[in-house]
Amino acid sequence: MSITDKSHPLRPSQPDDALVWDVAAEVPDPEIPVISIADLGILRDARLEGDTAVVTITPTYSGCPAMEHITTDITTALTKAGYAKVRVDLVLHPAWTTDWMTETGRRNLKDYGIAPPSGTTRATPEGPIPLTLEPPPAIECPHCGSRRTRKLAQFGSTSCKALYNCQDCLEPFDYFKVH
Repeated sequence: MSITDKSHPLRPSQPDDALVWDVAAEVPDPEIPVISIADLGILRDARLEGDTAVVTITPTYSGCPAMEHITTDITTALTKAGYAKVRVDLVLHPAWTTDWMTETGRRNLKDYGIAPPSGTTRATPEGPIPLTLEPPPAIECPHCGSRRTRKLAQFGSTSCKALYNCQDCLEPFDYFKVH
């Protein structure tokens, strides 16, 4: 499986590798427990190398404080599943993008009250993300569906989210920023 493109990786076809993937895929993100690391898109690969379960993950951003916790949770889950040796590799390139998030993950965020990323990074392997002079799209309120929302702060409960409020239902909410 290649982890050099922007697509979401597929569950491995080899049965032993698929079992490692299935265990790792169930690990929740510690900051947003309603989304698994697979649905978040940070689970890039899982395989069995001899008697060692090897999992590859990519942080949502450099220095993400949750990575140590996620690594421990993956190791614990695989150990409980019967794997005596576990290795978790962190891969920084290519950098994680919200494009890797699954539709299930986006739906779970919305159901939890966090507005999922709106749009795509439009990143390509050939070059940088193009700049635009267009205003950013209106963010949909995850509570009532209104697009009459406004940004209160560039950073919300975590640095990958911004704080918004809805001008219709008046509820505050986090928006998972596109990156």
